[in-house]
Amino acid sequence: MEQRTTEKDSNYNHLEQMPLREILQNINKEDKTVPDAVEKAIPQLEKLAAATIEKMQKGGRLFYIGAGTSGRLGVVDASECPPTFGVPFDWVVGIIAGGDPAIRKAVENAEDDEGQAWKDLGQYNISPKDVLVGIAASGSTPYVVGGLQKANEAGLITGCIVCNAGSKVAAEAKFPVEIITGPEFLTGSTRMKAGTAQKLALNMLSTSVMVLLGRVKGNKMFDMQLTNHKLVDRAVRMIVTETGLNEEKASELLKKHGSVRNAVAYASFTDEKTISK
Repeated sequence: MEQRTTEKDSNYNHLEQMPLREILQNINKEDKTVPDAVEKAIPQLEKLAAATIEKMQKGGRLFYIGAGTSGRLGVVDASECPPTFGVPFDWVVGIIAGGDPAIRKAVENAEDDEGQAWKDLGQYNISPKDVLVGIAASGSTPYVVGGLQKANEAGLITGCIVCNAGSKVAAEAKFPVEIITGPEFLTGSTRMKAGTAQKLALNMLSTSVMVLLGRVKGNKMFDMQLTNHKLVDRAVRMIVTETGLNEEKASELLKKHGSVRNAVAYASFTDEKTISK
């Protein structure tokens, strides 16, 4: 049975009468409960991650769908995978109800169309090789429910990240992840605790998947895209650490080979002085 605890009345009242410090302290007090809620969902998250890894090892992709804050969080996680892990831009795809304009500005009634998510996914030639994860704090968003239903009919692996127990979204997902965050400081504002929980779960999902797909070496982002000076400097230091070369030579190899992984591989199979780390 659906229990929409995210919609329950806040544990606090008369917010407008609180001193600023008290408002901040109370928000922080509520936020501290989120990691514990996420921890309880780790067994569910592990099952979803394992299924995702298996599909992506065989050439599948990971898709997120959601509306509002949930949709934006999916877009954020997907968009950070290419620069962080050096993967193609279509490996992890985030889709928000209402399309890209909804990232910045709410699109009226976009989340209420049960058929639209599958139409949006159709633009990417989605297939049974892929994984679809619905993100919905309430667990009742029609856009997400409908998308998961169609994905199940098409034979995809489906998962979800929701913040209420017994939701419609979780019922449609083969691998549901339910993170019960409870009432918000500001009643019903699921961009707060629920949004934080979803962000943590997405971090865990995408990072664990990429680690086990071989996109990390040690604890370093060996395949990161070199999109600014900070990342170039970091890459040079990584090459120095892995090979024992000086910064000048490491920088030359990075410019020549375009990534930390390729530079280190080149150094390891040439006469360059290397030090095993």
